[in-house]
Amino acid sequence: MRYIPFITFLTVIYLLLTTNLQLLNILVGVLISIGITLLTKPSIQESSLRRLPSAALALIRYAGVLIYDIIKGGLMVARLALSPSIEIDPAIIAIPSECESELATALSAHSISLSPGELVVEIDDQGVMYTHVLDISHGPEYKLQAQQLRSDLLQKIFQ
Repeated sequence: MRYIPFITFLTVIYLLLTTNLQLLNILVGVLISIGITLLTKPSIQESSLRRLPSAALALIRYAGVLIYDIIKGGLMVARLALSPSIEIDPAIIAIPSECESELATALSAHSISLSPGELVVEIDDQGVMYTHVLDISHGPEYKLQAQQLRSDLLQKIFQ
């Protein structure tokens, strides 16, 4: 009985994503929501339901930051590729993940690797991500600030 709000929330999200309001699709959404609820039942608490809106907003903001980084990196790589004389300064920099969980570190490394011109080549045991950047002159301090923002948003999502 206490899981009904969570099942309803998941069903609404499913229906918004599928944009199909046929009876069979609603039934599928309810069944998927019940399945997710049964799988995560031990971790669902009243406090987690209260923080669900803030986690959803953090997820939306995280997606926005990721899209911005992909577009910005794509434009930078396109500018470098189209310039008559390519002057790049590639490097490998160490970016501390500052994430508490391995999942958050992996997601952060994945989002860095999605950005054109950057690739995480290794993550050590302390969570430091060794990242190859196409042009170091674009500011390693920006990379650290961006990682801090990613870490904060991932912590709000998975808290």
